[in-house]
Amino acid sequence: MTTEDKAVGTLRAGAAQVDITPEAGVHLAGAVGLHRPARLVAEPLYAKAIVFQCGGRKLCILALDVTIVTEDYTALIRQGAEKLGFEAEAVMVHAIQTHSAPPLGYFMLDQDFEDIPPEFEWVKGGEEAYSGWAAEQAIEAIRLANERLQPVQIAVGSGIEGRMAFNRRAVGRDGSVSMPGPSWEEPLGPTWIRYIEGPIDPELGVMCLRTQSLQMAAMVVNYTCHPVHVFPKPIVSPDWPGALADELRSVHGAQCVPLVLNGACGNINPWPPFDPDYVEDHRRMGQVLAETAGKVIESLTFTDEASLDWQTRHVELPIREVDAAELHWAQEILETTPAPAWADEEHTRVDSDWMAAASIFSVHLLRQRQAELNYEIQVLRIGDTALVGLPGEPFVEGGLRIKLASPTYPTYIVHCTSHYVGYIPTREALTRAGHEVNTRYWAKLAPEALDMVVEAAVAAIEQVFEG
Repeated sequence: MTTEDKAVGTLRAGAAQVDITPEAGVHLAGAVGLHRPARLVAEPLYAKAIVFQCGGRKLCILALDVTIVTEDYTALIRQGAEKLGFEAEAVMVHAIQTHSAPPLGYFMLDQDFEDIPPEFEWVKGGEEAYSGWAAEQAIEAIRLANERLQPVQIAVGSGIEGRMAFNRRAVGRDGSVSMPGPSWEEPLGPTWIRYIEGPIDPELGVMCLRTQSLQMAAMVVNYTCHPVHVFPKPIVSPDWPGALADELRSVHGAQCVPLVLNGACGNINPWPPFDPDYVEDHRRMGQVLAETAGKVIESLTFTDEASLDWQTRHVELPIREVDAAELHWAQEILETTPAPAWADEEHTRVDSDWMAAASIFSVHLLRQRQAELNYEIQVLRIGDTALVGLPGEPFVEGGLRIKLASPTYPTYIVHCTSHYVGYIPTREALTRAGHEVNTRYWAKLAPEALDMVVEAAVAAIEQVFEG
């Protein structure tokens, strides 16, 4: 869609949520090589959709309470939306990345990696039966939201909440990096940590859609933090995004559908590295963020006019070449044991060396098939607000750079959109070790990738907001 074609005028919107809670036994993603069949449900999972219409054009934001969404399932969802009159590029598909839910699709190993028995498909990250059902439910959420279009007034703002999220890359005495855990002793407490490598993004974005009867039809809230409070328990939960949505709904009524969009949180966790009294509590985080959102809402001014526009850009990101010694180590392990090696008799934990070898070899398989990864950057314009969809888990520094260079305010970064990519770290982070940068299938891009994403995203925003 070109800027000349953008729709300007009276805004209509509709919202809906459809349950996507898995049944008992469905694999919960987020842990590497560990089977976590769902045993309890703390809170239900939803597919939530908001449809915006103006001047005969429509766009849709879909937020899924899942860990990851892959390209195949995004394509399936967009095909369903096209039958409802949407352009595929006008549909943003976002996974909130809760680690206490299934994914949509396989994402832990490359598609060309063989020797995974069907009964252990969870080793690849997900289960196809759940993924297909959840995708159908997502299309139903879009259909319902599209049916509920009504005149609305819109208001947008943001606040600051810096007490709930923390940069998770702690630099130790020897210059290496580890991830502080949810307790004081992990990894080695304050006697080991010298400093935290990078910043956080404390902005809490708030978009409100109000009906003519002054009821809140829907909200879009944007914050940046890994949803890992409930993880690694075998308990289903949308984590803090779900808790935040529940708090907002309790205030604004059952008719309100709050979409929580997660930002560039590749290196951001809710675990404070220097607090020995920290207690894990996703509901408390949701409550604090809801209180901050409430203060923002009190200051907003509503209007019934807005402009809609969108643009998608594709960037070819180079895939890193696997170090020869590392590849040799991985191949030796896999030649000896092609199928998963188990760390327990129950076959619920994959041997860590085997899983690392399979992941490293998956990067090699991908690079043999293609030297570059086709990366989709999606920009939606709603009034003066830009929503920037970035696949994968970009480091927060990238999101902040995009916000600072953006020609419009507010600009919301939305990570884990459209297809699986893995982490997109900074060049500096790649000079150190760490979960997010060591060569694995979830860390497979070349050092320049984040700079390329930032440059292309800013150019797309500038074109959508030209003039």
